[in-house]
Amino acid sequence: MQAVKITEHGDTDVIEYGEYPDPEVGRDEVLVDVKAGALNHLDVWVRRGLPTLSLEMPHVPGSDAAGVVEEVGADVSRFEPGDRVAVTAGVSCGECEFCRDGDPTLCVNFHLLGEHVTGVHSEYAAVSEDNLIPVPDGVDWVTAGASSLVFQTAWRMLIDRVDLEAGESVLVLGASGGVGHAALQIADYAGAEVYATGSTDEKLEYARAHGADHVVNYEERNFADWIREETGKRGVDVVVDYIGAGTWRDSIKSLANNGRLVTCGGTAGGNPETDIPRIFWNQLHIIGSTMGSPGQVDDVMELVWDGTFEPAIREVLPMSETARAHEIIEQREGFGKVVVRPDSEL
Repeated sequence: MQAVKITEHGDTDVIEYGEYPDPEVGRDEVLVDVKAGALNHLDVWVRRGLPTLSLEMPHVPGSDAAGVVEEVGADVSRFEPGDRVAVTAGVSCGECEFCRDGDPTLCVNFHLLGEHVTGVHSEYAAVSEDNLIPVPDGVDWVTAGASSLVFQTAWRMLIDRVDLEAGESVLVLGASGGVGHAALQIADYAGAEVYATGSTDEKLEYARAHGADHVVNYEERNFADWIREETGKRGVDVVVDYIGAGTWRDSIKSLANNGRLVTCGGTAGGNPETDIPRIFWNQLHIIGSTMGSPGQVDDVMELVWDGTFEPAIREVLPMSETARAHEIIEQREGFGKVVVRPDSEL
């Protein structure tokens, strides 16, 4: 089969698309004929290399995909050939104390397809049935392959981890990015007053059209100063910051007393300076969040499938142009998700 491959850590020239061994299907696995898959900023980090990441090369990346069941292992009970499915990338051990408590995202061995193990950006992928969800008829492959990771991540952040209530105020940084544009829609759905940042008029127009009540161009104005002005110096109840370095201090400054900052990553750097006195004096909450539990995935994806939430798609490319897809993400061109499809599907 053909697959996207990273031959070593480095720049985009380490990405190839070519022959790769056909996957072997385990007893609890499903062979998926992949129709589409989206990139996440995670794919850029995997390509560049992470201090704690040790991969066998060549490595097939990709944490988002959707397609048709081609074959099922002997112990599979939830799917059969011909079913339409999408991947949910979180993998847990099922045995540690945190898994037994019912939240696999807290697993001590939690990892992601495409990051720590073989991913799904290939013509075929063998995936545990626990990492698949049904896709209804009528949902197009681009939507199905672009939604799972970012919408489950944003849903867990806002609905579960910060327990967002109607009438509260939320600031979403980078509201046109993958997680950002999902968080924007979910905050609006929850009945919050939504503030959003973006770097172009086009991105701000998108934010307004998908739930933002107030927008600012962070290239032209410091967003923390803007928030203090917009809220009469009060600040907002919740800040969604997955950017990290460069925004962290201003995110904390944007919070009202007893406010909550929730983060699922640090795309611009994972070790920012922080304002400890403001945190304890204003009694702020710093909350981490990762992916979503199976029930949370089901809840949010039902709202994607019925059209309540809509993934923004900036470009659809053949998998052979995955290097270009990485460039689009790194250079922050456009907004929303970049989707790749097997060349045989185009």
